[in-house]
Amino acid sequence: MPFRAIAYASEASRNLTEQRLQQLVAEAVQFNESVDVTGTLLFDGSRFLQYLEGPEAGIKAAYMRILGASSHSGIVELNRGRVGRRQFPHWRMRSVRVDELALGKVAISDWTGFVRSASALDSGKSALDRLLSVSQSHTEAGVGGITEPDGQLAR
Repeated sequence: MPFRAIAYASEASRNLTEQRLQQLVAEAVQFNESVDVTGTLLFDGSRFLQYLEGPEAGIKAAYMRILGASSHSGIVELNRGRVGRRQFPHWRMRSVRVDELALGKVAISDWTGFVRSASALDSGKSALDRLLSVSQSHTEAGVGGITEPDGQLAR
């Protein structure tokens, strides 16, 4: 089955509280489960960067919800297209707190074609490489608030 993916960045609403963010992520986990979408959400306190993957119909449904959400504005689509396989197969929506620099590096990376670098030693890391690295390193280190696949916040 061919999968689709989409990545975007946006500005968080000024009135977005931590409690509301956790609620949004929990709702996304439930919705994504119903449409077979997986992905990750980086948040630096004022900006989001989200990557979603799954079947075309699921991605379309999830992205329509995102476009209509009042929790953010200024949505900039970084890329959309086909992917050969899921990069986050077990994360219905993993929310990772990152600093501004980490989110910025992922946002300005090369999002062309959702490709990964051929070598871990490749100095030209793709956006997908950086996203995976940031998501996994923050998860392994227990950094920030990380929302588990069941929607519960791990600390």
